[in-house]
Amino acid sequence: MTSLRPAPAPASDQRHLTLLTDLYELTMMQGYFKSGMSMPVVFDAFYRKNPCGNAFAITCGLEQVIDYVKDLHFTEEDLAYLASVGLFDDDFLAYLKDFRFTGDVYAIPEGSVVFPKEPLVKVVAPITQAQLMETAILNIINHQSLIATKACRVVHAAKSGGVMEFGLRRAQGPDAGIYGARAAVIAGCVGTSNVLAGQMFDIPVKGTHAHSWIMSFPDELTAFRTYAKLYPNACILLVDTYDTLRSGVPHAIQVFREMRDAGTLKKGYGIRLDSGDLAYLSKKARQMLDDAGFTDCIISASSDLDEHLIQSLMQQNAPITSWGVGTRMITSEDCPSFGGVYKLAAVWDEKAGAFTPKIKRSENTEKVTNPGNKTVWRIYGKESGKLIADLISFADETVSPDEDLLLFDPVDTWKRTQLSPGEFTVREMLQPIFKNGECVYESPAVMDIRAYCAQELDTLWPEMKRLMNPQRAHVDLSQKLFDTKNDLLLALGQRR
Repeated sequence: MTSLRPAPAPASDQRHLTLLTDLYELTMMQGYFKSGMSMPVVFDAFYRKNPCGNAFAITCGLEQVIDYVKDLHFTEEDLAYLASVGLFDDDFLAYLKDFRFTGDVYAIPEGSVVFPKEPLVKVVAPITQAQLMETAILNIINHQSLIATKACRVVHAAKSGGVMEFGLRRAQGPDAGIYGARAAVIAGCVGTSNVLAGQMFDIPVKGTHAHSWIMSFPDELTAFRTYAKLYPNACILLVDTYDTLRSGVPHAIQVFREMRDAGTLKKGYGIRLDSGDLAYLSKKARQMLDDAGFTDCIISASSDLDEHLIQSLMQQNAPITSWGVGTRMITSEDCPSFGGVYKLAAVWDEKAGAFTPKIKRSENTEKVTNPGNKTVWRIYGKESGKLIADLISFADETVSPDEDLLLFDPVDTWKRTQLSPGEFTVREMLQPIFKNGECVYESPAVMDIRAYCAQELDTLWPEMKRLMNPQRAHVDLSQKLFDTKNDLLLALGQRR
């Protein structure tokens, strides 16, 4: 497929997004302002259930969250619009005129493997600031994490075959296409057809040609010859316009012979199948190509692919070596939402000089939140390097590989694992992104995040990466956090 060298990203592709929020964030802000409430609080952005039936998710979108927070201010046009809504008083609008973010943000780095209930982003800031940020953070993180997780499944199904993201024309608008392509590449796709995403994020752009190219010429052979002359270094010919096995593949072979004789046949040449029984056609095409001496010819496939169809084709031994995946990946067709939420976890108590943990109680067990100012520790086996569990604790707690560590299931508490010093290593997942309103984190390049994501996936056991009924990861609570959560729930129950 034609591969273009990515151009540098533009100096700025950012839009002003302060009003990318739900109205109730602003009405609550005004309520806090009118009530004289300016205390620091802790909000956690997390999700409750893995998408697509997966055992994990891939967190994505942090760079765009950083851009949003850096640019968080109200313009004169914003204030004029809010005044026209009829809900906001002049003193509150005057307060917004000089509004800036002055708090702290912590986040798990993009490309990380993550699990339900653990904070992906933690905001520690005055309540008016932290409240405003809810909608935009969820909008950005939810979308990109969803597409990254879906793309990870597709790439896993393809095994060693490269997956190209081809979904721009089917995405739900330009932003979904652009940032979905970014997320898909982070999760392991080798490139995208989206040229603007390629420019913005310095990621490989790839593509072949459409059926219209073939149909615009007097005949298929002339179309192939013309394309091969223009792009000899990446000549992938679409062979299903008229008749795949009687016309397309034979004409492709004829052009490849002519290129070989002329000395222009380069590595990376091949054919693309975009319709029909891909298992049958790829096997027949492989035989025809091999018989003609083109054993290194790529067979690429597209046509409404997803991880399940790719896995089925692999199980049928379809000799497909490259995959173009569009609609079902860029829209995450079978699981169209990520389900991330943003919940208050703690409020600063001036008298105590500490955060008071807060909890949301619900009749739905999965909606009960973990209280307090927290962090996340990842526990690995020292010899295997594989994930043992994640441990959520209060931020002032520490976990040392030089001390005994007891892990227990926060629901089935009798399920316990005792780790001894020297058996495990520890990594704190939440990293400081903003301190006192200043960004202290530099986002890596997308292709570097992609490499990091691959390393993250290598820490998972194979059973956790199964597409169907995967082994779930353990996300445990520290004893102190577990006890505090139970005490708060019991106290709330007594108030009823």
